[in-house]
Amino acid sequence: MKLSPGSPIRMTVLSVPSHLPVVRAAVEKVCELAGVDEQAIGGVVLSVDEAMTNIIRHAYDGRGDQPIEIELSVTDSADDAPRLRICLRDFGRNVAPAEIRSRELDDVRPGGLGVHIMQECMDSVTYEPAEGGGTRLTLTKRIVAQEELLP
Repeated sequence: MKLSPGSPIRMTVLSVPSHLPVVRAAVEKVCELAGVDEQAIGGVVLSVDEAMTNIIRHAYDGRGDQPIEIELSVTDSADDAPRLRICLRDFGRNVAPAEIRSRELDDVRPGGLGVHIMQECMDSVTYEPAEGGGTRLTLTKRIVAQEELLP
């Protein structure tokens, strides 16, 4: 069975860290159904986990009663490979997209690398203010055909 374009999966979870394993499992399964190669799945799952953690920590200031909307879909294009598209929408504090950045990599200390991880693991990472407040984060990953992976 494969996840086909035009059939998005939508869910809403509360901003509770204990919900992160459920979201990670859902993202992993969607990656498998979409045909994302095994080497890339871990990076996609890690990126979503980092994004969710940032939403909980920064947009919601650690409050556990706030909604996070998640949409997972496959986009199809006649001129390019299909892409896995993951949209995360919060209703928290707005931050200008230009202000969202990773700390310097040579600043060795825990935390602060979520944005860097997302940018390294995903093909695109886009932040935009959401209508009605909050932020919409869109992550995309090109779905590589198995024959492209062969040496």
